[in-house]
Amino acid sequence: MDAAKFERFCELHAAAAAAAAAAAAVRGSALASPPTLRTRGARRYSERVMRSPKPDATLGVSRTEAYTDGVFAIAATLLVLDLTASGIGRIRTDAEMWHALAALGDNLIAFAVSFVLLSGLWVIHLRQFREIVRVDAVLLWLNNLRLLFIVLMPFTTILTAEYSDFSAGRMLMPINFFLAALAGHLSWRWAASGNGHLMREGDQGERSIEGMDGLAAIICAALAMIASPWVGSWGFVAFVLNGPLTRLLRARARRRLGRQQPEAS
Repeated sequence: MDAAKFERFCELHAAAAAAAAAAAAVRGSALASPPTLRTRGARRYSERVMRSPKPDATLGVSRTEAYTDGVFAIAATLLVLDLTASGIGRIRTDAEMWHALAALGDNLIAFAVSFVLLSGLWVIHLRQFREIVRVDAVLLWLNNLRLLFIVLMPFTTILTAEYSDFSAGRMLMPINFFLAALAGHLSWRWAASGNGHLMREGDQGERSIEGMDGLAAIICAALAMIASPWVGSWGFVAFVLNGPLTRLLRARARRRLGRQQPEAS
């Protein structure tokens, strides 16, 4: 190699080294600076698509979460309409006012019970979508099925408050809640199937344990539904068992998972 060629080679090598150093500096500054909302969103989206076995068949969860939250919020707001629609009438004295409010006792109890139940279902939904990162057609329609029963809650609440003397009036709200809880649990089971094909990467064993929350809610709702022909909404007292039952089911799932791991190894 003559002197001219060697000098040219050195210049090219120096230019390449300078370019590599500049690129490394840019990467370093990008990592050091806090990511913007857009870059974080793009990164999460790309990670979800890369993990998806069928990217074209799945969608992000943001619109599904927003729609579901909106339906829950509207249903919870509609619950109070029965209280406002029940006219107190003309009041002349404080005693008449207290008497009129006492007459709304059944409506107030039904409102409080339904609001607590809706809140519990929303908490379950919130926990599910901490792990679910994609939705497909099946999950969308399972979620829509859950929302169908959610929007029926104000109607069945009114029936419980106004027609509790009839068996249908006592039974429809527990049946409604049972079906909503069942649809929510089926959504979780579908997302977790296929080694968590709609979920973020993680331990599938732990996810099966987390799914026990929804199963416990279904069992308690079934108990309330069975007791409703005789006790009506008081059957929801069965939900005092929800916490202990969840812990029992989780412990059972952990033991089963512990037995499976040595067999797999």
